[in-house]
Amino acid sequence: MSNAELLAILIGSGTKDENVLEVSNKLLKISGGKLSDIASMDPGQITSVNGIGKNKYAAIAAAFELGRRCTLEEPGIEKNSITSAGMVYRIMIPHMKGLDHEECWILLLNRANYVIHKEMIGLGGITSTTVDTKIIMKKALDKKACGIILVHNHPSSNPRPGKMDMEVTSSLKKASQTFDISLIDHVIVSDDSYYSFAEDRVIEI
Repeated sequence: MSNAELLAILIGSGTKDENVLEVSNKLLKISGGKLSDIASMDPGQITSVNGIGKNKYAAIAAAFELGRRCTLEEPGIEKNSITSAGMVYRIMIPHMKGLDHEECWILLLNRANYVIHKEMIGLGGITSTTVDTKIIMKKALDKKACGIILVHNHPSSNPRPGKMDMEVTSSLKKASQTFDISLIDHVIVSDDSYYSFAEDRVIEI
């Protein structure tokens, strides 16, 4: 089934002048055809489509939320040793896709590079978030972690690092070395791509 047909099932019925599939296609049109954009729309944007009221909006929102929760329940990749930034991206994109603000997370790893803890440690605005190196190191020591991967998102869809990203990475690297803990990577996530400090070797980590 197409995206329009699946949305039509959620919407349930059309209007006097348009059938349910036409209403569904109108919703897709204002989102540029992207389901992820519909998922991040506010109620006013979705109900602006003729034929979608509050109850139909609730059904659509519930479906996207169930899908998000289902994705987060998948154990798969975290049961494997982390060997690439791509694996980190696949773990974190369900948490970060479609966000209109920055979030900073840490993945704490054991000696075999298995994830033993995952936590958001910073919440910011559109262009920045606060990263407290002392808090990160305390959590790593509490969990007896051998490695740290720092992850944050760029709502702008451009994952390239800025000056502040470089400074945070350098600061966390120095702090982790003090406690003989490895800073394995700093991965910047956008909806469709990512940037890895380790892979690009901008700062040797």
